[in-house]
Amino acid sequence: MDWAEKYRPKHLDEILGNAAAVKQMALWAQTWTPDSAPLLLTGKPGIGKTSAALALARDMDWEVLELNASDARTKAVIERIAGNSATTASLFGASRKMIIIDEADNLEGNADRGGARAIADLLKTAKQPVLLIANDAYGVSDSIRRICESVPFRAISSSTLAKRMKEICALEQISCGEDAVQEIAGSAAGDMRSAVNMLFGSAAGRTELSAEGVSTAQKDERATIFDLVAAVASGTSDDRLMKLSRECEEKPDYVVQWVEEAVSQIPDRARRIRAYRRVSRADVYLGRTMTRQYYTLWRYATSLMTVGVAAEEESSGYRPRVMPPSRWKRMATAKKQKTVRRTLSAALAEGYSIPDSQIQSEYIDLLSRVAEANPEEFCERHNLDADQMTVLLHDKARAAAAFKAVQKAAKEREMKVKKAAAAKKAEARKKADLEEALKKAEEEAAPAPVVPEVPAEEEKPVEKKPAATQATLDFF
Repeated sequence: MDWAEKYRPKHLDEILGNAAAVKQMALWAQTWTPDSAPLLLTGKPGIGKTSAALALARDMDWEVLELNASDARTKAVIERIAGNSATTASLFGASRKMIIIDEADNLEGNADRGGARAIADLLKTAKQPVLLIANDAYGVSDSIRRICESVPFRAISSSTLAKRMKEICALEQISCGEDAVQEIAGSAAGDMRSAVNMLFGSAAGRTELSAEGVSTAQKDERATIFDLVAAVASGTSDDRLMKLSRECEEKPDYVVQWVEEAVSQIPDRARRIRAYRRVSRADVYLGRTMTRQYYTLWRYATSLMTVGVAAEEESSGYRPRVMPPSRWKRMATAKKQKTVRRTLSAALAEGYSIPDSQIQSEYIDLLSRVAEANPEEFCERHNLDADQMTVLLHDKARAAAAFKAVQKAAKEREMKVKKAAAAKKAEARKKADLEEALKKAEEEAAPAPVVPEVPAEEEKPVEKKPAATQATLDFF
């Protein structure tokens, strides 16, 4: 077993660093009710988010259901895996069941598949604790982030990492010098998992470990997109920029979109135009790379979007905010609108027995006027949601109000049915109790049955046989 798993914290009090986050999680669990907001753990990989979540479940004696949002992005998959679990009790006798949704920041841009919306709906209706984990808080859908209580995790200090490395060396009976411990703690950059993996790789087959024997190659040396774009905007040297671009885990066609977002924030118009020209030229090279399969051009594209853009941003004196490209949100919104229009047409086509295409091309304006006359009735008749009503009414607030009114009326009808059923059941129970009481009373009031006396039989005298005489015995 690798040491990262072997020495994973089992309880919250074993989590190193992030004391405030751990305290917040413990308080949330201890006071949890079905009305409590879900938790959203955010922070860089390897700093203990997943370990803390599992430790919390173990401390609370909660059953755990893990769902990776990267693998289950569609509405159908999420509802199948987590939907029922979030509303049902544990089958194994645990006090509660906690749903852990990992990589919740990997749903952005998949609104057309319904993943983000399905998770948002799950969070609103869940009757069990739900905890989400994300590396990038800004990568989580706004609809999800608004529902959750945020718990930020920070990088672990070098001193804390060094202390833990010494403890593991003592448990493994390895003599580890202070210089080796400090080398690992410094190279890990606040990442506990990387530190443990480096120690494991360096100490394999050894009983002693010095700084010369430490292999920092065990650490994940990849740079994040945040590191690269921040470096572009902060006056980093050309060599450092190129090194970060090689280490970045993202492809150039992905990086160029992030750089473009940073360029859009340059206040000086002339510098912004020049930076855009370099981004545009980089995009041309990327296009040629795809069409010609000539990947050497990536090098030129990367140089233009990093070193070239950095020259303009550095001299501008402005440090833009590193954030995901705004076009992604616009694209997701556009995809969502297409999906809403498609589902709206399907619902109306079913209601009026008219083909979808004909609804869109000929009847949508007419039906919009019908909906405007009585939004609540139209919404209820065709079972539409707020987004679909917005397309018809062209008024988001009015559409939301109509949908809310329909939901309220449906709940009221449901409550009336439940009350009627409960009243009927109570009446039946009352009638049954009354009948039973009357039957019992009749039984108690009825006279006891007269049992006729049977005359006693007269005793008949028992005839006594004469005793055998000696003569009789001699005869035989």
